[in-house]
Amino acid sequence: MSAVLAVNGLRTHFFTRGGVVKAVDDVSFSLERGEVMGLVGESGCGKSMTGYSLMGLVDEPGRIVAGSIRLDGRELVGLEADAWRRLRGERIAMIFQDPMMTLNPVLRIDTQMVEAVLAHHRVSRACALQRCREALAWVGIPAPDERLRAYPHQLSGGMRQRVAIAIALVNRPALVIADEPTTALDVTIQGQILFEMQRLCRESGAALIWITHDLSVVAGLADTLCVMYAGRIVESGPVDAVLDAPLHPYTSGLLGSIPSRNVPGRPLSQIPGSAPPLDRLDAGCAFRERCARAGDGCHIAPSVTNPAAARTLRCVRPLR
Repeated sequence: MSAVLAVNGLRTHFFTRGGVVKAVDDVSFSLERGEVMGLVGESGCGKSMTGYSLMGLVDEPGRIVAGSIRLDGRELVGLEADAWRRLRGERIAMIFQDPMMTLNPVLRIDTQMVEAVLAHHRVSRACALQRCREALAWVGIPAPDERLRAYPHQLSGGMRQRVAIAIALVNRPALVIADEPTTALDVTIQGQILFEMQRLCRESGAALIWITHDLSVVAGLADTLCVMYAGRIVESGPVDAVLDAPLHPYTSGLLGSIPSRNVPGRPLSQIPGSAPPLDRLDAGCAFRERCARAGDGCHIAPSVTNPAAARTLRCVRPLR
């Protein structure tokens, strides 16, 4: 089966007065239809910027300097602004972390959803409204007609997030990028939304990239997992294989930092130090200053290897 999304050697840099910030540095992965990929890592490691790069939402002084992004075989790098506008919301959509920042507070839900449909399809308003009702039903919102007439402030946080997901899915995109959309929600609502997203991907065939720092979320949601550090994917593979037998010391450190994995009465495990500034990276492994296994070979740029089937690794001193 051909990949719906193929990213190869993607590099997104920001050219500032202080130097070049390598926010995304040589990132490669692919997704099949209906596949859910988790993208995890610490804050500032480049997860969200990878999503913005895929959406063509990188503002100056940043730009994509190298690499390829192919959606259904179509190259997206270098597209004109008009082509990007036609693509966003129809073939590729993004769900942001805070729905109150993406929903217009002075417009009713039906106005915002209908605009999303009419921007890409020449259909009547009645037909667009029917699509909106169906989208709200997909994400488990009861009484969709009533919700369509509501304003964002009249809905709960979980309901607003479901509306944001419905807007992203209303045009049946081939790819959905979810940037930590459940971080601010309680556990019960989070579980409901994760269940709905899994179901929607299976039914619609859309590929999903779930950006998060919560490994427990991707453990039950994703098919594959990419671990990102300092703008690079340092390990990837099937989610169970990566979580059960991590190969990169950084992946192991993330797993060891989960409170539920610690023995009661012992201090929480943590990764020492902090991530390096992205404008001061050298050719070596960016994790070596925090890594207990670091050695002389870590000053050399780690190449991507395939230690097992469907797995990639960027480390010269792996755990296994």
